[in-house]
Amino acid sequence: MFVNFNPDWPPPPEPPAPPPPRLDKQGEARLGWVIALNLAMLILGPLAGATVLQALVALFAG
Repeated sequence: MFVNFNPDWPPPPEPPAPPPPRLDKQGEARLGWVIALNLAMLILGPLAGATVLQALVALFAG
């Protein structure tokens, strides 16, 4: 029975080509702005919401 002691044969298969990027540079920039806007609204939204509610209460409570 033959036992192959040569680890270099057969050669390993070539790695697959990397997939193409899903976003182009303009799409990456747009996504970055959307994320930045969402983070800003996460911080500023509750403050603005509280101000609007206070204005409505002041308007109707008169």
